[in-house]
Amino acid sequence: MTATAHVPTRGATTEPVLQVDNLNVRFKTEDGIVHAVRDLSFDLYPGKALGIVGESGSGKSVTALSIMGLLDPSARTEGKVMLDGINLLDLNDKQMCAHRGKNIAMIFQDPLSSLTPVFSIGRQIGDALRIHNPDWSKKQINDRIIELLKLVGIPSPETRMNSFPHQFSGGMRQRVMIAIAIANNPRILICDEPTTALDVTIQAQILDLIRVAQEETGCAVIFITHDLGILAGLADEMIIMYAGRAVEKAPVGELYEHQWMPYTMGLLAAVPRVDQHRDEALVPIEGTPPNLIEELTACSFAPRCPLAVEACRQGVPALQELAANHLAACVRGEELRDKGLDAREVFQPPTIPKGRFQDIPRSQRETVLAVDNVVRHFPFTKGSIVKRRIGTVRAVDGVSFDIREGECFALVGESGCGKTTTLLEIMDRSSDQTGTITVCGRDNHSKASVRDSRADFQIVFQDPMAALDPRFTVFEVLAEPLQAHGWPPDKVRDRVFELMETVGLVPDMANRFPAQFSGGQRQRIGVARALALKPKLLVLDEPVSALDVSIQAGMINLLDQLRAELGLSYLIVAHDLSVIRHISDRVGVMYLGRMVEIGDTNEVFDDPRHPYTRALLSAIPVPDPQVERNRRHVVLEGDLPSPTDDLPGCPFATRCPQYALLGPDEQKVCSSRRPELVEEGRDRLHACHFPPSGEIGARLPRGRDDRPGHALEKEGD
Repeated sequence: MTATAHVPTRGATTEPVLQVDNLNVRFKTEDGIVHAVRDLSFDLYPGKALGIVGESGSGKSVTALSIMGLLDPSARTEGKVMLDGINLLDLNDKQMCAHRGKNIAMIFQDPLSSLTPVFSIGRQIGDALRIHNPDWSKKQINDRIIELLKLVGIPSPETRMNSFPHQFSGGMRQRVMIAIAIANNPRILICDEPTTALDVTIQAQILDLIRVAQEETGCAVIFITHDLGILAGLADEMIIMYAGRAVEKAPVGELYEHQWMPYTMGLLAAVPRVDQHRDEALVPIEGTPPNLIEELTACSFAPRCPLAVEACRQGVPALQELAANHLAACVRGEELRDKGLDAREVFQPPTIPKGRFQDIPRSQRETVLAVDNVVRHFPFTKGSIVKRRIGTVRAVDGVSFDIREGECFALVGESGCGKTTTLLEIMDRSSDQTGTITVCGRDNHSKASVRDSRADFQIVFQDPMAALDPRFTVFEVLAEPLQAHGWPPDKVRDRVFELMETVGLVPDMANRFPAQFSGGQRQRIGVARALALKPKLLVLDEPVSALDVSIQAGMINLLDQLRAELGLSYLIVAHDLSVIRHISDRVGVMYLGRMVEIGDTNEVFDDPRHPYTRALLSAIPVPDPQVERNRRHVVLEGDLPSPTDDLPGCPFATRCPQYALLGPDEQKVCSSRRPELVEEGRDRLHACHFPPSGEIGARLPRGRDDRPGHALEKEGD
């Protein structure tokens, strides 16, 4: 079988389908006028994909909403958004309705809040068709609904069209949003962070569907995201936005190879890569974005830029062409182009010190946490008044692992696989628990042992704003655990300021409230609170998922530094396997409450021995167009089976790409006998009857046949 790389092709016409010229968007607030978008211009061509990247607050989503005419009535827009000779900014809401859903469609970030919960899926897709096709019969609309649901991969569309949004998983709801968006074959498709809240395997399916939608309709795509890996495999051209302005613009291959704006350099260098192991610190962009209320009189990035000179503060640099189709807004752009500086030379990331356990073999280190055959089942009941048990949810089903001194152990897997429940069982350590959890040599057989061990392990939550009491100052937040353990007031004060210095906060911030800090600073406060009692183990539940990539890099560097300096051990849960590869020493892959693979992180990532692990790794985008567009992605079909099902064989067999390649006798083994963890090499275990070997999929160009259902071909095909 021969496959060709997917490269979106421009249509027969070379005329742009959409022209944005000097777009400005302002919002009136109590504090003043917020300049959300400033002087943004670009052309969008048929069959092409434009990626827009930037930190939160850079103006990406406001740009999309202004094109769609969905901004708040208080917003003031200036400039031109030209479609077929019409300036969309001059149209009122009723006039825009003729274009929305027909010429321009949008896939929103959160499908659950975008779909109406009281209407069926078929009704909502049908409404999008009826509005723009009033002469269609009921049969034509129903046929088109079924056709769309088949196209986006919804099984049994004839019956599922009558289901409601809450009866669909997150990935299937996003598929429905794509079906609504492409219902009328729009010429422009805007995707605003459509994969942010999804698992990596579901993300791969959604990205594949967007590619299919582009091929089927020939539409132009605007893709808004903070994930530079996604755009490496999807976009043709990229715009980098900062403080509402475009600061760099170039074809995707050119931009990933050469960056002539320090902000772009920092964004790319801040992203860890799933295909590479590096011991160096990531490149953080220190500081915070500027206040958009103030009028720009200089380069907005100058306060955070290591290369800033006096000329940067003398005026706002304009986008200038430094090479063919490559524009950058930097007074030192030509110098960066000629010298070819690397991001590490510009930003000079910190040096992570060597930890005291680094040279000690794992077998000679003390065990900080031992989890042995932990089980947590929940009753599944039905009935509003008289509840009756109709099944059992096997959230955690016999999980075992251990963590040694100075070690970071990661739990990975899709939502619903039992990662967070495992963390909660470790933190709760209730007496009715099945299995044994031992922290620093203390088990969970008595309340006294649990109480004594509380200071030895602490947790850092995913959402720092929800985890911090908004009524407490930072000093009170950090002092609370110390006071609860009976520390005297003078030592509490000294310890609070010591903690703030440890996580990179200045003492002057002690009397501020959480709402007065940025997301990255709030997460640092959460880490400081967890360190208050000098624990030996930190439990980290998605500690960087809510942060921009630039702030995420600084947070990961901080965790690496604290582990080395304080001799901490980490138990971390994260969806982003790129982060896991950078920070963890060992990894455990969970599926439906069970471990399916455990081992050294580099060994597991370089040679995964379970098909599920291979699928997870192949779904993570690589921020390199040449690598990403020539990878074979193992796209899983379907969603996780129900944890209430007590399957006799391998629970992954229904989704396993490897299963389809086996003979009848081997398939019978997979469907009738559940695989147990078996050791393969030192500290390496996997639960697969017929483990695959070799590279993660063949490194073949990606083509139209490389879709769900065609993810793996037999050798020689």
